[in-house]
Amino acid sequence: MKEAVVKIRTRYAPSPTGKMHVGNLRSALYEFLIAKHEGGSFMLRIEDTDQERFVEGATEIIYRTLEKTGLKHDEGPDKDGGYGPYVQSERMKTGIYMKYAKELIDKGEAYYCFCGKERLASLKTEVVEGKEITIYDKHCLSLSQEEIQANLAAGKPFVIRQNNPGEGTTTFHDELYGDITVENAELDDMILIKSDGYPTYNFANVVDDHTMNITHVVRGNEYLSSSPKYVRLYDAFGWEIPVYVHLPLITDENHKKLSKRSGHSSFEDLIEQGFTAEAVINYIALLGWSPEDNREIFTLEELIREFDYHRISKSPAVFDIVKLRWMNSEYIKAMDFEVFYRMAEPYLKKALTKSFDLRKIAAMVKTRIEVFPDILEMVSFFEELPEYDTAMYTHKKMKTDTASSLEVLSEVLPLLEKQEDYSNDGLYQMLVQYVEEKGCKNGYVMWPIRTAVSGRQMTPAGATEIMEILGRDETLRRIRKGIEMLKNA
Repeated sequence: MKEAVVKIRTRYAPSPTGKMHVGNLRSALYEFLIAKHEGGSFMLRIEDTDQERFVEGATEIIYRTLEKTGLKHDEGPDKDGGYGPYVQSERMKTGIYMKYAKELIDKGEAYYCFCGKERLASLKTEVVEGKEITIYDKHCLSLSQEEIQANLAAGKPFVIRQNNPGEGTTTFHDELYGDITVENAELDDMILIKSDGYPTYNFANVVDDHTMNITHVVRGNEYLSSSPKYVRLYDAFGWEIPVYVHLPLITDENHKKLSKRSGHSSFEDLIEQGFTAEAVINYIALLGWSPEDNREIFTLEELIREFDYHRISKSPAVFDIVKLRWMNSEYIKAMDFEVFYRMAEPYLKKALTKSFDLRKIAAMVKTRIEVFPDILEMVSFFEELPEYDTAMYTHKKMKTDTASSLEVLSEVLPLLEKQEDYSNDGLYQMLVQYVEEKGCKNGYVMWPIRTAVSGRQMTPAGATEIMEILGRDETLRRIRKGIEMLKNA
């Protein structure tokens, strides 16, 4: 455990392999919050040693996502804090990984392995966590110094393996799971340096975290099984072990691991689906962590103040898209109108090609949508009156039916034809006067009118607001069509 006087340093170390998965973003968020809650530093390190999985443009996605979410790193490839290089492929050029691997060889904690594919294929395999892995038999550990030097001089391909003991146990501490002890016999001699000279993900992590003075390592609990090997590396070097925080799995609604097939497994997916970055961050913060009270809406600044990583759960967190949609709607409701309009305008223009007051329509939908694409369906009736059933005119609460609706529309039509003021207020005052003269309730009149002008049971605004947007000619055309439909019903 780090002493309180040590400044907390966390790192987000993504691999540039594509879009940023929700689980990776949560790791970045928690690492950011742990550091900032204690006034520490949050570092960005790009782990690009797995060249086979490298995706062009993925590094830009990492930067873009951190910027959009407000997770500003204090140091990284673009902000030198004295611990660079911050890109593993650049760090490799300094020889740092080979240097430390050879140090382990000198200590007897690692060894050269010259086994070819054929021999490795003949070794026994075991199924670990659903994956079949090869258990190396330490064959090359017994090579003499003369044999090793001869192989190296001949240019024979090699890897460098960790030399784990076959007996005893290894214990490590996790802040959420407590002390975990494993049998050393279960620890394979994992590869530290690959045959292409690149370090493995596991080895580079340990070397980089130590040399970059990282105090807290935050990652998914799928790495729990690898942690004993990391701990043995720290012990072999005589380095202080960082604070480990292993995060719970994120599952879909069916309690399966969240996958690309879900359609909302990455930050980019969610933004494309019309969610705001602020709502996504707020929601992801609650996927595994809970505050002391039942509060659910937090700004990033509030999360920094409230976040205590000891309140992270060990249980899997379910990604509930319905809950996220609700949370997003709360953010949209609270959004400054000008900001909302800028984000809504592309959807409004896509749905509406005719000349309408888009700002007024935006104001109508602002409190009624959950995600921005909802706008398309919600406002489409302005563009073209949809086909609808006259059964919609019947409403028990409003005490309307097809007969009463026909009567109301027939009586209102001449009033609308004479009406000059087609503003919301002007139309409302005229219709309220008609209601008073008829001696009925507002809904008895407004329901059939709204049905006729929208063709919808649910609309983002009332009858007179819709009529103001449509204008005189289109309103009259739709009222006349409603009368004709009701006559033929």
